[in-house]
Amino acid sequence: MNLLERVTVDPNIRFGKPCIRGTRITVGDVLDYLAGGMSETEILNDFPQLSGDDIRACLVYAAERERRSLSTPAA
Repeated sequence: MNLLERVTVDPNIRFGKPCIRGTRITVGDVLDYLAGGMSETEILNDFPQLSGDDIRACLVYAAERERRSLSTPAA
């Protein structure tokens, strides 16, 4: 499975923010936890519905967004 397939956007869930499929946990939430110093193990212990691949999917999603924003010339 492509990791990005784990991220879904549904306007009826969390106001359309990208979430891990089947949950209401946003990509931004996971990235904030990582940036705040939580380890993958700590996140998985706090959110047992997530897997390591879900966390990696958040990182891939963020990297893709960054790549797209850098490839768009500034106005």
